[in-house]
Amino acid sequence: MGSLNISLFGKLCVRRDEREVQGIDAGKAQELLSYLLIHRDRPHSREALAGLLWGDTSTEKSRKYLRQALWQLQTALDDEAGGVLTVEHDWVQLNSKGGVWLDVAAFEQAFTPVQGSGGGDISEHATGLLQEAVRLYRADLLEGWYQDWCLYERERLQNIYLLILDKLMAHCEARRKFELGLLYGSLILRHDRAHERTHRQMMSLQYHSGDRTAALRQYERCAAALQEELGVKPDGRTSALYQQIRDGNVQETRTPAAAEAAPASLTELLGQLRQIQTLLADVQQRVHKDIKEVEFAIDKRR
Repeated sequence: MGSLNISLFGKLCVRRDEREVQGIDAGKAQELLSYLLIHRDRPHSREALAGLLWGDTSTEKSRKYLRQALWQLQTALDDEAGGVLTVEHDWVQLNSKGGVWLDVAAFEQAFTPVQGSGGGDISEHATGLLQEAVRLYRADLLEGWYQDWCLYERERLQNIYLLILDKLMAHCEARRKFELGLLYGSLILRHDRAHERTHRQMMSLQYHSGDRTAALRQYERCAAALQEELGVKPDGRTSALYQQIRDGNVQETRTPAAAEAAPASLTELLGQLRQIQTLLADVQQRVHKDIKEVEFAIDKRR
């Protein structure tokens, strides 16, 4: 029996040997599985699960519905022997040795080693893991779900995603990978267009890449976003950087790691270009999805 490959970013998708697993169509069965996957590090009492998912019914009915959902999951996952789920009389837990690959788990594992580290200080190996985490984050957690627990986890994972992008952006700035750093910055601004530090970093990247005009325009976008979103003006650091860019006297700061870095080989350059190509494809896909949602909303109002 092959291992399970489960994605929670975007739409829930459960695959075994590249084929989508059938039989997990009921909303509550999907929610139960997703909740156990997100909270995979501890066991859960049947009573708590029944109350969380069927809290608007009687205790007897909620326990019955939980039994049915567990049976449905075990049947669909070929899991009667307890490979994926550990189901006991009073407790239910995801089996850590059940051969499950989970995109959220890989995403969090990439972030844990660099938590608290500056982007300019992370190793090339850690950088590669963070770049893979960005690719895994195809969309927000379980899009279209609005349960309280899901909203909380969605915001938590989105914040980690933004932190990862911020670290990658700083890493690129330290190593003069200007185009890639700007792309990471644009992904941050898609989620938070008034993120002032990101605007400031992009101004610096654009200036040092030789595009002073773009850097000045970035300041204008920053000022407009801050005014529209928060009703404030750019702070002193952003305004000072804008003035330095206008005057053409921005001081370039380079970390020791960047100063010692050797010029990129053609192989390294090709790798960077492929990373940019992949990220651009992800951005294009997300923008296309947003356009479809807006078109659908417009059609509904007609």
